[in-house]
Amino acid sequence: MEYLSHSAEETERLGELLAASLSPGSVLAYTGALGMGKTAFTRGVARGLGCRGRVTSPTFTVVNEYDGTPPLFHFDMYRLNSSDDLFDIGWEDYLNRGGICAVEWSERVADALPDDTVFVDIRRHADNENWRIITITGGAEN
Repeated sequence: MEYLSHSAEETERLGELLAASLSPGSVLAYTGALGMGKTAFTRGVARGLGCRGRVTSPTFTVVNEYDGTPPLFHFDMYRLNSSDDLFDIGWEDYLNRGGICAVEWSERVADALPDDTVFVDIRRHADNENWRIITITGGAEN
């Protein structure tokens, strides 16, 4: 599905709506350039899962954890060199904990993503630099 977001608030709302369709163990794989709204989308997912607290980019921590039902594990792969680094920080443990894994810069670790991953691509709209085209594909129908 493809969506047009006119603001960060709309991007968050799309994330919140997607959260309702996720089940424990789901993986979201984000692609999109810096500043496109990946963390805003994750804020919406967190709200949809009932997570409390401020959702921030895990650029320097690699992963942020948020308590919800199910919990949310928000990864940023920008600073990792390969999926080997992801496995070194316990990727399989996170997958087995029954939470939702949201992975920014997922293309860096594509070979570590499960077959039923939900892909979320966020791009700038050609006619307005503040608008975003959000494409959601994959999931259980793969």
